[in-house]
Amino acid sequence: MRPPMPRPQSETELLTRAQMLAGETLATLACKAEVAMPKDLRRAKGWVGQLLEWHLGATAGSKPEQDFQELGIELKTLPIDQAGKPLESTFVCVTPLIGVTGLRWDASNVRNKLSRVLWIPVEGSRDIPLAARRIATPFIWSPDVAQEAQLRQDWEELMELVALGQIESITAHHGEVLQLRPKAANGQALTSAIGRQGQLIQTRPRGFYLRSLFTQQLLQQAFNQT
Repeated sequence: MRPPMPRPQSETELLTRAQMLAGETLATLACKAEVAMPKDLRRAKGWVGQLLEWHLGATAGSKPEQDFQELGIELKTLPIDQAGKPLESTFVCVTPLIGVTGLRWDASNVRNKLSRVLWIPVEGSRDIPLAARRIATPFIWSPDVAQEAQLRQDWEELMELVALGQIESITAHHGEVLQLRPKAANGQALTSAIGRQGQLIQTRPRGFYLRSLFTQQLLQQAFNQT
C-alpha cells in the first residue's frame, strides 16, 4: 500500500475529495492505492472502508475518536442495492459494558460518532463482482432535532438495560433506530459485563448499529427520493 493521502484541512476539501470518488470502481481505487483486492468481503468486512479512508486521508480506523477528528467528522460507508436502498445495518461503535453507571448521552461515543457523518454509499449487490462495484454520491449529515431525540432515547434505554445487568436479554428488536448486537469477528471472543445480580459475567462484545430503515431515511433526505 502506498502512503495515504494527506489529511483534508476543511470539510469542503473532504467532501470535494469524496465527490471525486463517485462513479469509480473499487478495482480502480484499489489500484491507485496499490492495495490487493480480496476475493470477497466475508473475511474482509472493513476493506471498503479502509480503502476509502486511504483515499480521503483518514487515520482513526476503529479508534473511539472520529475519523477526521480535527473536522469533527466520522466516515461511514453504506452498501446499497440497485434501487439505492441500504443492504444492511451500519456499525457505529463498540458498546461499553462495565463502568456504565452515570454515562450521559451528551458524552457518549455514539453521539460523538454521529454528530457529523460523511456518508459514502457503495454498490453492494452480490450479483455485482466486488471489483466492479462503484462509489455513489457522498453526502454530509448531522442529526436534526427529531433524529437526535430518537437516537438518544434508544441509547438511554439500551444503556439502562446494560447497567441493570440485562445484557443477555437485549435483542435486535430493542431500539427504534439504534440496535445493540454482538460485535466480534471471532464468535469465541468474550468480554466482561454486568450480570443480573451485579456480578461480572463473560459475554460476547456488543456494538451499536443504525437500523437500515433509518439510513434509508437519510438517503431519501439527502437526495429527495420518494
